[in-house]
Amino acid sequence: MPSLKLRFNFSGFHPCCYCCSTPKIPSFTSFQSEANIKSTMDRLTSAARLMIVSDLDYTMIDHHDPENLSLLRFNALWEANYRENSLLVFSTGRSPTLYKELRKKKPMLTPDITIMSVGTEITYGNSMLPDDGWEAFLNDKWDRKIVTEETKKFTELTLQSETEQRPHKVSFYVPKDKAEDIMKTLSKRLEERGLDVKLIYSGGMALDILPQGAGKGQALAYLLKKLKSEGKLPNNTLVCGDSGNDAELFSIPDVYGVMVSNAQEELLQWHAANAKDNPKVIHATERCAAGIIQAIGRFNLGPSTSPRDVTDMSDSKMENFVPAYEIVKFYLFFEKWRRGEIENSDLYLANVKAVCRPSGTLVHPSGVEKSLEECVNTLKKCHGNKKGKQYRIWVDQVLPTQVGSDSWLVSFKKWELCGEERQCCITTVLLSSKNVTVADGLTWTHVHQTWLQGVESASDSTTWFF
Repeated sequence: MPSLKLRFNFSGFHPCCYCCSTPKIPSFTSFQSEANIKSTMDRLTSAARLMIVSDLDYTMIDHHDPENLSLLRFNALWEANYRENSLLVFSTGRSPTLYKELRKKKPMLTPDITIMSVGTEITYGNSMLPDDGWEAFLNDKWDRKIVTEETKKFTELTLQSETEQRPHKVSFYVPKDKAEDIMKTLSKRLEERGLDVKLIYSGGMALDILPQGAGKGQALAYLLKKLKSEGKLPNNTLVCGDSGNDAELFSIPDVYGVMVSNAQEELLQWHAANAKDNPKVIHATERCAAGIIQAIGRFNLGPSTSPRDVTDMSDSKMENFVPAYEIVKFYLFFEKWRRGEIENSDLYLANVKAVCRPSGTLVHPSGVEKSLEECVNTLKKCHGNKKGKQYRIWVDQVLPTQVGSDSWLVSFKKWELCGEERQCCITTVLLSSKNVTVADGLTWTHVHQTWLQGVESASDSTTWFF
């Protein structure tokens, strides 16, 4: 059997003594709420290393992938290597209502910025605070009442659900063979009534009517201008899409772009007519989130190997301590252990135990306090207990704060999915590099967890580990 260090690089963790010289750190409880996770625009004090702006349906999210493997691969890559100093932006045609419904169904990360309703709404952070300046900008030459009056004259148009009708967006379904003629006529009539609008046709069936200044491209341009004014223009921006309403994203100057392999014909036609000679825009050979990972590597924008794709962690040669990577790596091991994808070996448990400070503790979300050693011992009983089940673990918003020369507090959301049931807790971990090398890795000294409000939680401490 290969050594654990070769397989998962856990054998290098040392149960080092974390003595009374521990630096003074903020209270763990002060980190235990979603609201305390740092807000988007304040979190970065300088330019983002990378900003990814991605559509959701059939770009970041593959609805034909019941295991969500490509999405989970992206999640691990982002949290291990990018979250701390980069920006994740979701740009979707979905309304806030449908966007929140999608989040309940798929293992999605929390974006720093959310662009919704085909670029007519921009919000920030966990609380999704709206950008009032963007809303005011869109009011110019826009009158929703007039749009409603004119569209009623076209019997071929069918209103989409009420949730998709937004202050600066009116959405319909239209027969594919009628779309072009209706758009020409409707555009002319709205112009005659003093409006300046744009009509966006996508998915071979959907028609959105927006203010001329709206759209995914304009919303991104607005964000880039805002970031530049604050001295935080991202070093690189990668836009990702699959359909016609994503075309504007690829028109923004100086951005990289990836059309995922499953991109619809309407976007490929736009690319052939407008951007076929642009070396910064590629058509990936991989679907959805896997295509985004492929583009990161193709354009050399940073690490492009997901920790989920690494079976020999000793291949990942770190030059410095990377607390986020340690967190992602540990929970991937835990998932594989419970899925029975790695051997039930005492050697593994011994090496996981070596990760932990001998006197380290875990405060369970139920309030029960256990030693980390006791937690490791319980792993023996749960090996393979999720085998054959749709069981996954992912971490979200992994944000380390260095609180001493050799210690970090890392806050994040830890999610578990088993079938249709999902649970989440806000987790804070104290990691130490005292008496260990970068090759050894970091020592876990304390873990504190609380249930995420509004998410179903385990009834006791016997069904939730670490």
